[in-house]
Amino acid sequence: MPAPAWAKRPKHDCGRLDMRIARDGTWHYKGSPINRKELVCLFASVLRRGEDGSFILETPVERGIIEVEDVPFVATEMVWRDCEGHHGGRCQCLSFRTNCDEVVTAGAEHPIRIHLDPHTREPRPYVTIRPGLEARITRAVFYEMVALATPERVNGREVLGVWSDGVFFPIDEVAALDSAAE
Repeated sequence: MPAPAWAKRPKHDCGRLDMRIARDGTWHYKGSPINRKELVCLFASVLRRGEDGSFILETPVERGIIEVEDVPFVATEMVWRDCEGHHGGRCQCLSFRTNCDEVVTAGAEHPIRIHLDPHTREPRPYVTIRPGLEARITRAVFYEMVALATPERVNGREVLGVWSDGVFFPIDEVAALDSAAE
């Protein structure tokens, strides 16, 4: 089947667009928030990450770079369920819903990453939604996730973390959590 006519045309590079995604997940155009969720979800569907780390809105005929303060999505909900593991056994699966209603199950293709502030050790948790695109896990959802955490030994260190789809995701060292609680 031949490619559609629009696919044969070169993309028009629009350069930097006056569009920004705030840390709280709010999309802004020319300084004003975009209040229509359907429009935000449409823009989010054509968002990708450039090789240089930039965030790009790319349609079949145009592309432009947008500003993202932290990451483009916010994980606003988590669902725990018992699921079928890769090796046929049962395992825990954690699924996250974003502010754009995308749902992913944490695992090898959608890892959870915890950034610990080097001074305060305050965690900033993230889950990969699409290659190069993450969602920041909200504090309430993170607390739900931590309630499911178990201690494991990783590289000789005792760490607390969560299992999802057969993959263990460390949150922090158990010793660091014990001293923080004192």
